[in-house]
Amino acid sequence: MRVLGIDPGLTRCGMGVVEGSVGRPLDLVDVNVLRTSADRPVAERLVTIEKGVDAWLDEHRPDAVAIERVFARSDVSTVMGTAQASGIAMVCAARRGLPVALHTPSEVKAAVSGNGRADKAQVGAMVTRILRLDAMPKPADAADALALAITHIWRGGAQARIEAALAASRTPARAAARTPARPPAPTRARSRG
Repeated sequence: MRVLGIDPGLTRCGMGVVEGSVGRPLDLVDVNVLRTSADRPVAERLVTIEKGVDAWLDEHRPDAVAIERVFARSDVSTVMGTAQASGIAMVCAARRGLPVALHTPSEVKAAVSGNGRADKAQVGAMVTRILRLDAMPKPADAADALALAITHIWRGGAQARIEAALAASRTPARAAARTPARPPAPTRARSRG
């Protein structure tokens, strides 16, 4: 499975592609940060992010996209920019019919470090170790994007297989339940005459 992880942000949008499967070593495909200037109007910055996400989707052809779930923080302007960038990323993926998963920061921290309250340095160190990198990805937005992709492969991939198995096991039962049993056709006696 190949997953594009996106750590959304209006100024810095982390992008990381990881490939692998549960129980096997994961591989880094690419990582970078899309940047926009705070001097530009928000609409132009969002177009820059859209073009960047589209380019990554075209180049890396992921099977799924994992995005950090936006939650309320003390700074409303930060939340707004993060939510706008997140929405752009979801639209880009949806246009291609790709599944999109949203993972909370604590979910990602717990998945990669075992601690839902891990700090950025701990997450970066674990991403470096999990992907067998020589150095920690910088800035933190890049490491966070990779952590999102790792989380999705480990959690999302397993969850998707469980859901598919459950759906497959229910399909014959549902089909039988929707098809009412037909009573045997009455037999008519033919008159001879």
